[in-house]
Amino acid sequence: MSTQCFINSIYLATEGEGVHLGTPQIFVRFQGCNIGCVNCDSKDTWEFQDSSARPIEMVMAQIHAAGKVKRVSITGGDPLHPKILPGVMEVALRLKREGYYVSLEAAGTRIVDELFDLIDYVNFDFKTPSTGVKTSTDLIVKLAQKFPGKFQLKAVIADQADFHATVRAYEAVAEKVSMDFPWCLTPCYEPNEPLPLERFQQVVEMNQTQGAYFRVIGQQHKWLFGPDKKQV
Repeated sequence: MSTQCFINSIYLATEGEGVHLGTPQIFVRFQGCNIGCVNCDSKDTWEFQDSSARPIEMVMAQIHAAGKVKRVSITGGDPLHPKILPGVMEVALRLKREGYYVSLEAAGTRIVDELFDLIDYVNFDFKTPSTGVKTSTDLIVKLAQKFPGKFQLKAVIADQADFHATVRAYEAVAEKVSMDFPWCLTPCYEPNEPLPLERFQQVVEMNQTQGAYFRVIGQQHKWLFGPDKKQV
């Protein structure tokens, strides 16, 4: 029986955040997430919809049709949710066999060793207080120990509380492992919100004042197209 993949959308776009900012890639967005981040900008991916199931052969055909780019970002939803994961694993396996560079957007709530070993890069969230979700620093320590050189941390910063929580996490992790991986701050840019230039400036200033632990990288796709436009 063909593996079923729960898919929200497949499209070609340019990476809008983190250390791969500006890199064209094909996004494979899976459907289904029960994490519930307050400031999520993809709430249309939350519902687990059996109607979103597609056979793996159809998914691969849509990836091939999306463009000649040999980079794929697996995102969601939550690609690591147990219901979603079998399809994600099968897509990743086939993409690697075909020579694709494969990255993953991980929500910061779990690590799947088999998948992380297989793919090329993991974009791992550190959930700040404004999200209503918490990331254990033990997971970050495990990433640093088991997957050196193939991940970044990303934290969405809405206010000073978010920033200081991220600093505390950074310092807790630094007591256990070398901090030789990128940790990026993303100033929050909410749907329907005007361009938050002042917030961006405040995050830059806080980071510099604290000692510049982090890289501050905005969400380019939202600056270019606005915070509500999808598939860009």
